[in-house]
Amino acid sequence: MADLKIKLEFGGGAELLFDKIKKREIELPAVKKYFPDCEHDTWTIKELLVWLKDNLLRERPELFLQDDSVRPGILVLINDADWELYGELNYQIQQNDSIMFISTLHGG
Repeated sequence: MADLKIKLEFGGGAELLFDKIKKREIELPAVKKYFPDCEHDTWTIKELLVWLKDNLLRERPELFLQDDSVRPGILVLINDADWELYGELNYQIQQNDSIMFISTLHGG
């Protein structure tokens, strides 16, 4: 599979963990190039989270990730719809998808 172009957005404070950049377009390599042992040929949100941690997440990963998913309090939208409608971590990312991560966590 060729490279996969997607749009990423971070909001609600999540952008602070990603060099304060709210929007970016990225190209993911073929999934087997990044995960040679992967059993499928398409990127899923689960692999995207690993890629984000390795390539874009700059500080305090514990505020964004918990185990192999996002932390509770991080809203994930795929093409403006809740990721729960798409199967969450198992969603197979499509060319030109827009994936948004919004933090609903606020200090006091």
